[in-house]
Amino acid sequence: MKYVLTLLSLLVTLVVAQATTIYQIDIRDDINSKTWIYTKQGFAEAAELKADAILINLNTYGGEVVYADSIRTTILNSKIPVIAFIDNNAASAGALISIACDQIYMRPGASFGAATVVNGTDGQQMPDKYQSYMRATMRSTAEAQGKDSLGNWKREPLIAEAMVDDRTVIPNLIDSGKTLTFTTEEAMKHGYCEGTAENIEAVLTQAGYAAGTYTLQVYEPSTMDNLKGILTNTFLQSILIMLIIGGIYFELQTPGIGFPLAAAVVAAILYFAPLYIDGLAASWEIILFAIGVILIILEIFVIPGFGVAGISGIGLVIFGLTMSMIDNVNFNFENVPTGQIGRSLFTVMLGLLLGFAAIIYFTWKIGTKGIFRKLALEATQETASGFVGVPTEQLTLVGKNGITTTDLRPSGKVEVDGKRYDAVADNGAFISKGAHIKVIRYETGQVYVIPTEY
Repeated sequence: MKYVLTLLSLLVTLVVAQATTIYQIDIRDDINSKTWIYTKQGFAEAAELKADAILINLNTYGGEVVYADSIRTTILNSKIPVIAFIDNNAASAGALISIACDQIYMRPGASFGAATVVNGTDGQQMPDKYQSYMRATMRSTAEAQGKDSLGNWKREPLIAEAMVDDRTVIPNLIDSGKTLTFTTEEAMKHGYCEGTAENIEAVLTQAGYAAGTYTLQVYEPSTMDNLKGILTNTFLQSILIMLIIGGIYFELQTPGIGFPLAAAVVAAILYFAPLYIDGLAASWEIILFAIGVILIILEIFVIPGFGVAGISGIGLVIFGLTMSMIDNVNFNFENVPTGQIGRSLFTVMLGLLLGFAAIIYFTWKIGTKGIFRKLALEATQETASGFVGVPTEQLTLVGKNGITTTDLRPSGKVEVDGKRYDAVADNGAFISKGAHIKVIRYETGQVYVIPTEY
């Protein structure tokens, strides 16, 4: 009986152990909208699976701070423990994500740090107001890990700040004028790494999950996730806004429905669809955008001058485009990640500026040399080439009857269909005033007539 109970106990232990689920999310690219969507979807799936831990497999040189901040916030608010495995690099935005995790493990020879905010176009360091925000974000993220039983920070906030600001001095660690980047050994020495590991299995073993006692579930992004990640890229969203604004403008300049309107409609669908599917864009935000466009059209074509309708229309367009990118519930911004409003407004304003720039450029270029030459009628009818502007209404008079209003000697005036015209009697004949005539031809700007019986 004793052996049976022991066997049952081992079986129960094995079943419980096998029920342990580790959910793995790979971040092995630049931190951007796609990375943020992967992380958000991954954390949601991990919660549905009731995972015991989330493992972020990290290898990145950084990316957009606003998305890194959104990922950081998701990690800090997670009820599931989060483990980071730095598989070679966690620079800049990657360092922020790593510090947010409950545990950090690094591959030997890996590094993380260098979180100074730089310009995405030329790599130049951004002004101090951006660095100040990043310093505070890094400090608060380190502070969020709390203190140990002796009252010491588990992760020293000043070290996190030194990864941003080259003016931060930490004795025996970093001098002024240098931005801090940790090697694996340095990170372990200063409490920013729990251990070294060659692979994910070794990470989980050190974290307390022995091999064979857990199920590893890896997040696999769907085609829709990839598409949403591409379409919600900041630069692409600005391009779509440019196409919307530019397409509407050029369509209003030409009659009918043509290519500019089609381009604007497609751009609007590509802009709003992923945001609507993802739950960011609400119906009322899209409707406000449409109302704004209608008000601008009314201001241009119906209401004289430029006043309340036009200004309101521009405001609603900007408001609708911006709010569609923010994860708000009506006007409740409590759960909106820090910086998302600023990023959204920046994206919209960049798109509008690009749109107006495109309008000015194409208005100047269309009809000139190059590929734009055939987009507008370029031919001119010069007088020297024999072109003369004359009315053509008289051509429609041929074959009609009328009456002379003056004597034709041989030229004079006639009346046809209630209107007077200059006329010449055919063959130079004399036709008296009040006589009935018939228009027989129109040449060189003159109506030629012959007398007829009434």
